[in-house]
Amino acid sequence: MRSEANTLDTPKRIATERFDDADAALERLELIYDRHTAFIRDRFAKLLKNKRLPGRVRATYPEILIETATYAHIDSRLSYGHVAGPGVYATTITQPRLFRNYIGEQLRLLLRNHNVAIEVGVSTEPIPLHFALPEGLHVEGQVADRIERPLRDIFDVPDLAVTDDAIVNGTHLPPPGTPMPLAPFTASRIDYSLHRLPHYTATSPEHFQNFVLFTNYQFYVDEFCARARKIIKSGEGGYESFVEPGNIVTLAGANKPVSGTVPSRMPQMPAYHLTRAGHTGLTMVNIGVGPSNAKTITDHIAVLRPHAWLMLGHCAGLRNTQALGDYVLAHGYVREDHVLDADLPTWIPIPPLAEVQVALEQAVEEVTGLTGFELKSIMRTGTVATIDNRNWELRDHREPVQRFSQSRAIALDMESATIAANGFRFRVPYGTLLCVSDKPLHGELKLPGMASDFYRRQVGQHLEIGIRAMEKLRAMAPERLHSRKLRSFTETAFQ
Repeated sequence: MRSEANTLDTPKRIATERFDDADAALERLELIYDRHTAFIRDRFAKLLKNKRLPGRVRATYPEILIETATYAHIDSRLSYGHVAGPGVYATTITQPRLFRNYIGEQLRLLLRNHNVAIEVGVSTEPIPLHFALPEGLHVEGQVADRIERPLRDIFDVPDLAVTDDAIVNGTHLPPPGTPMPLAPFTASRIDYSLHRLPHYTATSPEHFQNFVLFTNYQFYVDEFCARARKIIKSGEGGYESFVEPGNIVTLAGANKPVSGTVPSRMPQMPAYHLTRAGHTGLTMVNIGVGPSNAKTITDHIAVLRPHAWLMLGHCAGLRNTQALGDYVLAHGYVREDHVLDADLPTWIPIPPLAEVQVALEQAVEEVTGLTGFELKSIMRTGTVATIDNRNWELRDHREPVQRFSQSRAIALDMESATIAANGFRFRVPYGTLLCVSDKPLHGELKLPGMASDFYRRQVGQHLEIGIRAMEKLRAMAPERLHSRKLRSFTETAFQ
């Protein structure tokens, strides 16, 4: 006789079906996800009411599977949308409504390139209880002192042993007889980041846009907010809303928010979103100072599969010919940030992406009015060195200065190489445009008075350049923007 603890309580099974229509496949994904998460929530509510359940509860994520016996005849210019070769490929899916546009595009490409049906069914990957609950509802606060058995004896809980970046890092080895990965992230890995983003940014994942600006100074955020409010009030540019921390939403044409609550304290990396249909608007995140923050936020935003992210920040100019306020367009990086060494060794080059570089240079030209040889008077293209020690000047710096010189570095900061390297790792197009705010090797330090004058003069122009560059990238079709440089020998079909 089986004990209650060994009884497995699962939802009524939904049969696997084959689809040759992406929209129909999406509807089935939503059906499975909705029923299975509702099942978990229902059992959790019964646990809170009765203090016990008769057995263990389990529901799993929906799954997409494709099997092909031939190599696809594809457009070689495309960097995604096809599997590497004959075989069986699969991926688990979470929150299909949030990712509807993204998943739909991937499925349509697979159907077009391989001309085989897509299977949608139930996977074996459990949905953790924490990831089935609505945003803002914390499991621990609900069950403290209210249940008779440990929670993990009743429900599946997040398991970091299977929530990792092995696929996207290229280290994943499928066990014999199991499908190869179809997407760069599993459902549980995506859910992990979706639940971390509100913590770090105080905004929900649904508000994030596909074009992301990172900065390391509040001055840029203040300027972005002022511009966003003006745009939303006027209803220009096709933007639909402006979202601030606390999910404070102001709709186009309105003078005041329609929803949201001001946070009791600002989050570590507040995010602001100027939204457009299809998530084609702009998101700006103040990541603060340091490579750890830069890695943390890009680790999580990457699961949203943005089309591009750019770093707009300040840097130390390393050449005596540079002046405060000059721009630096990075085309290479010296990576001494160290936070990604285990995931992306420093011997791996981080190449410049032509589409992003051209968009940034054209934006500088348009905003400053300078072109050709004259543009060189205010902007240099070169190597940016990123370090993890903000006060490197206070130690014997002859050795690092020698390395910077040998690398031909023209600027120094603490975030740019991290953001670019994580863009490379996650296949997210990246770029960097910095502004020289000090020249420590030449006696021009970042002191309060100098900084205030510099910020007032330069921030607005720098931000305008970043926004203009993003608009240029948005005008490109996604398949043109996602560079083949970011793809390895054997890639997942999903972008």
